[in-house]
Amino acid sequence: MAAACAEMEPATEAAPPPSPVPPAAPGSAELVCAQGRNLKAVLCQRCGSRVLLPGAATFARRELLLPAMRKKAAAASGGGGGDLVREHWLVRDMFSFENVGFTRDVGNVKFLVCADCEAGPIGWHCLDDKESFYVALERVAHE
Repeated sequence: MAAACAEMEPATEAAPPPSPVPPAAPGSAELVCAQGRNLKAVLCQRCGSRVLLPGAATFARRELLLPAMRKKAAAASGGGGGDLVREHWLVRDMFSFENVGFTRDVGNVKFLVCADCEAGPIGWHCLDDKESFYVALERVAHE
């Protein structure tokens, strides 16, 4: 079962825990405060539902393969094409989310989706690590 997380990450060795790093991509700088936390609320791109409040997550870089955006039932299958995403909001406590849903297990991974419209996956959670929930910056809006 542990191989499922490794399959999701194209790293050759076990990756160290992500640490807050300053963003390099243009546009990301205005989203991150000096402490590495989100300055703006994180919203669903499709319906505008609030996923995270400002300050609830830390900026992290980690390469993760997420399936293409679609409804929850299709996202849970994990099949089809996907996107390699590198910039994320890292949430350490699942109760920090304002509004998020989880797919059924795909191996030992759950994908994060909008709880209102079920668009996703907007993020990723490996069941081996109970304290790391990743929300891809490119899959959400900010306000």
